[in-house]
Amino acid sequence: MIVGMAREAVHANTLIEKLRSELARLKRAQFGVSSEKLKARVEQLELAIEALEVDEAERLAAAPVVADAVEAARTRPARRPLPDHLPCQSVIHPGPCACPSCGETLRRIGEDVTETLDYVPGRFKVVRHVRESFACRSCEGMVQAPAPHHAIARGRAGAGLLAHIAVAKFDDHLTLYRQAEIYARDGVDLATSTLSGWVGATAAALSPLVDLLRHDVLAGSDVLYDDDTPVPVLAPGLGRTKTGRLWVYVRDERPHGGVRPPAAMFLASPDRKGERPLTHLAGFQGVLHADGYAGFNRLYEGGRPGGALIEAACWAHTRRKFFEVYAKTGSAIAGEALARIGALYAVEREIAGQPPDERQRRRQDRSRPLADALRVWAETILPQLSGPSDLAKAFRYMLTRWRALTRVFDDGRIGLDNNPAERALRGVAVGRKNYLFAGSERGAERAATFYTLIDTAKLNGLDTEAYLRDVLTRIAEYPARRLGNLLPWNWVPLTALDQAA
Repeated sequence: MIVGMAREAVHANTLIEKLRSELARLKRAQFGVSSEKLKARVEQLELAIEALEVDEAERLAAAPVVADAVEAARTRPARRPLPDHLPCQSVIHPGPCACPSCGETLRRIGEDVTETLDYVPGRFKVVRHVRESFACRSCEGMVQAPAPHHAIARGRAGAGLLAHIAVAKFDDHLTLYRQAEIYARDGVDLATSTLSGWVGATAAALSPLVDLLRHDVLAGSDVLYDDDTPVPVLAPGLGRTKTGRLWVYVRDERPHGGVRPPAAMFLASPDRKGERPLTHLAGFQGVLHADGYAGFNRLYEGGRPGGALIEAACWAHTRRKFFEVYAKTGSAIAGEALARIGALYAVEREIAGQPPDERQRRRQDRSRPLADALRVWAETILPQLSGPSDLAKAFRYMLTRWRALTRVFDDGRIGLDNNPAERALRGVAVGRKNYLFAGSERGAERAATFYTLIDTAKLNGLDTEAYLRDVLTRIAEYPARRLGNLLPWNWVPLTALDQAA
């Protein structure tokens, strides 16, 4: 296993060095030349190198037992000193007062100092961890305070800086090489390879917490909202991209006053085959709110392991079909369809926050008759339309999904549309414009890890950077059996715990 990992590390570093040489050549060629293609190729190579370096860092962080062996296979540059112009904070880790072996008084003989680069909102700082050393005159033993835990092994980045980099990349959509340029303006020279290593190691440190969150979403939910979006993934050879997918499964009981906290679970896959959601939802039982993608059909069949899911279709998707026709042609029929669907949404606004039983009662009294009238009208209009027209397609889309669309009127826990999942994917769409692509399938999975924690924190009203900073401060030494305390909906900041004590 060690030999195999060493071989992978050598291969990865060879590829990185090859890409760096290509990048340097293109940058030299770009000097003085205005070429959109050349500029795009330079940006593509920078992103590819970033992704490979993060992949390698995450692989090392996930295998600490053999990390030293793999580390030997890498040629790592010597660490540069931290900038001396930054403010410095010293944290003293005092040693014991008496010798633990014989009980005699200790004399101070020195200290070990470990420096980390950290970040507090708006500025960098250096934190000096000072561990005093003591010797016993009687038994000649030596004692020292244990080394402080770091979020990432052998890392020189503090939890605040790691959180800031992660949020900047996955919430503010800044690539690592752009972050490096920003930090350089503050006089902090951080190579993109260094940032890549920190992101990969941070993902590995957070993965147990994300696994726990995903388990809670699947095992502790009655209704999930599902959607997916394409994510270009750099294909082997780096000459082109292939289309992967990023899936999100959202639990949000706030509209009906449910007790379970909101959460968003992201998962990556190399394609959009129906087996992907089938695998993702293997531990889930209940209602799945999704669009009309045919790949979901197996989830609703009796042959599914664990039993069929209950399908709930999306009125927003249905409305969108008519809106596109109305926006393009001004069709009076499409306008009336929009008005009839709008009446259903008016009822939803009135019952927002009501308990499920009350929502069901009001829907049966008011929404069900509106929907029944809409169906009768649609079945009357459809035969009068040209079959291939977009308006006819909109009516057929609605009528073929009628049973799943109207299930919402029989269950107060279900929403009228799939918007919770669509909202969760908006950040991915913005990030995709900046990243151009994910550097690898591992990179897409890593993005899913960060999106899961960041979006769930936002759904629970948390400051994402403050949350990640506190979690990364504690997670290295946090007991595994109590890891659930660090989930966004259970999280209590360490400062609040100190004040309570």
